[in-house]
Amino acid sequence: MKRSVEKICTHSNEVTTTDVIPSISDTQILYWAERILKQRFERSNYLTSPDATRDFLRLTFADDHRELFAMILLDNQHGVLGYEILFLGTIDGAPVYPREVVKTVLDYNAAAVIFTHNHPSGVAEPSQADRTITVRLTRSLESIDVKVLDHLVIGGADIVSFAERGLLDG
Repeated sequence: MKRSVEKICTHSNEVTTTDVIPSISDTQILYWAERILKQRFERSNYLTSPDATRDFLRLTFADDHRELFAMILLDNQHGVLGYEILFLGTIDGAPVYPREVVKTVLDYNAAAVIFTHNHPSGVAEPSQADRTITVRLTRSLESIDVKVLDHLVIGGADIVSFAERGLLDG
């Protein structure tokens, strides 16, 4: 039985695959990739790259067939304090409760947050419900001096940023 792993050419930084390891499933590979990205994301402590954040989130939500609502919690220098999946939903929605969001922010003593959720349909376009809950959450957090930096909607490989579209202005 022939088994091989990826050969990493250190001289050219090239990664080539000669064979697929039959004992590892795609799900297992995604699981380990997600764990590695999460460790790197949390270990980096700072959101130094929007692309790294997007890659982490894209992989985190890759396999879910239900809507998940999560939050990245940040200190006053935008260092990562934590990442929490707060609400689990169905194929077309997740209940989001401002009280639970505020409670989590206070537990972490966060100064800023980034909201994120997925659309299992694969369409990253924010819905009216997404916009409405973002306004409610922003107002709730403003009352305790916590800044909402962004809300990222993941749909398949696409990610839409509320901040980039000017949708956080109220």
